[in-house]
Amino acid sequence: MMMVVTLLFSSCDSGFEDMNQNPYAYNEPVIGSLFSYAVVKTAGDGDGNTLYPNDKLSGAFMQYFASLNPWQWTGDKYLYKNEYNKGLFETAYNVELKEIQQMLNLLQDDPEMSNQYNIARIWRVYILHRVTDMYGDVPYFEAGTGYIDGTYKPTYDAQSTIYADMLKELEEASLALDAGKSSFGSADYIYAGNTDQWKKFAHSLMLRLGMRLTKVDVAMAETWAKKALDAGVFESNADLAKLDHTDGTSNNFYWSGRELRGGEGVPPSAEGRGYGKMSKTFVDHLKNTNDPRLPFYITLWPGNADPTNLPTSTIPEDQRGLPNGYDNSTIKEIIPDWTDDMLPQISEINLNTIANNATPSIFISFVEMELLKAEAALRGWITGDPQSFYESAVRASMDMQDIYPGGMSVSEGEKDQYFLDNPYNAGSFDEQMEQIHTQFWASLFMNNIEVYANWRRTGFPVLVPTNYPGNETGGLIPRRLRYPESEANLNPEAYKAAVQAQGPDLFTTRIWWDSE
Repeated sequence: MMMVVTLLFSSCDSGFEDMNQNPYAYNEPVIGSLFSYAVVKTAGDGDGNTLYPNDKLSGAFMQYFASLNPWQWTGDKYLYKNEYNKGLFETAYNVELKEIQQMLNLLQDDPEMSNQYNIARIWRVYILHRVTDMYGDVPYFEAGTGYIDGTYKPTYDAQSTIYADMLKELEEASLALDAGKSSFGSADYIYAGNTDQWKKFAHSLMLRLGMRLTKVDVAMAETWAKKALDAGVFESNADLAKLDHTDGTSNNFYWSGRELRGGEGVPPSAEGRGYGKMSKTFVDHLKNTNDPRLPFYITLWPGNADPTNLPTSTIPEDQRGLPNGYDNSTIKEIIPDWTDDMLPQISEINLNTIANNATPSIFISFVEMELLKAEAALRGWITGDPQSFYESAVRASMDMQDIYPGGMSVSEGEKDQYFLDNPYNAGSFDEQMEQIHTQFWASLFMNNIEVYANWRRTGFPVLVPTNYPGNETGGLIPRRLRYPESEANLNPEAYKAAVQAQGPDLFTTRIWWDSE
């Protein structure tokens, strides 16, 4: 992918007020290239917005991953490491957002470019909803405006206000899209400028955000969920919002896969002694439910070292997960005969499939929409059978293997057998919620940031917290990430006001929609 890269300035954490212009940048940016760049960088810009928040934190919080190394993988031990905590915040404001904000400034008064303007509005919401969901109150209205109007110390906005505006933006922008006008075309790596698809994307994101409010404002949640569903969300895997990758340069590969293959994850050269192993919680769930997705998700190390070993390296009964919350010494409390020579017997993420360098980045999926519709039907907000939506989601999740590298697939017989082994429990509301959202966890593996948000909203799957010595939470799964330490120095007044409004800057402080 070749893109024109303009060097703009972040509003939050840059400190570059004296560098008002880059003499080597284009003075009149190419709009399509700005959007291409923003999409690619939102999908991944190193480990700051991928490996750290998605895998080492959210993925470990949600007990997909486990590690015996407490400072390479802090998440399953609830330890604080500023480098990991600040990654999403700083990347979103310093990298993901700046081109989008420039586009909005350039296009807001150009009726001929209204589609580009409104797609940029939608993408801005996508970028910032992940930030507010991870941290709570954050800069929103003034975010990204440092280059435009010199606002280098933006105010932190209340999450309740942010959510109201994000939903408003999605509604207005989707209504304003016009198939009769020009769009991004090939510069849009997700939908090639198709405005009908962008409408579905906006409505699908609206459903995600609307459902997020069920604990704090159920009436508002119902209103926005119905709006989204009435307007039209994803209808099949063909609507999937994704960015395709190739195993090439840094602009082309799937960053989570690349980083998990590296020294902080499970490098094949380590022969099973890498830091980032699969959690016993997740492996046991896949085995206990006879889930046919298991070989796609995990393998023993010989399969990562040489893909020809996969048929034997992915045999379900041979898979073994690592208990969360232990290190090389404390693991002996539960496995007395543990030695480091046993580490190669622990399963790893499959680097040939779901964590390949050429794995697509999934932004929003049809699977997620069907599971949220199952909940909406269970709540009586829409007509339809929760079980039908649930089973549609599971089948769609298994069908998605076809778009990944590795050549794996699930047969119709295997899908049918999965439902026979795990029939839908049409019992109480709580029982159905548990099945729907445990499936959310099983189906959206590697969209871990979203799974973490959904877990905080629903409480499912039921996870047993760890209590590693010296952890930050007293043995509770974190409810948010802490702000970057630099914010207290570079934007002190706004930072202090946010802490005063939201509560202490701790893992345990709940954000607005995550009310008890």
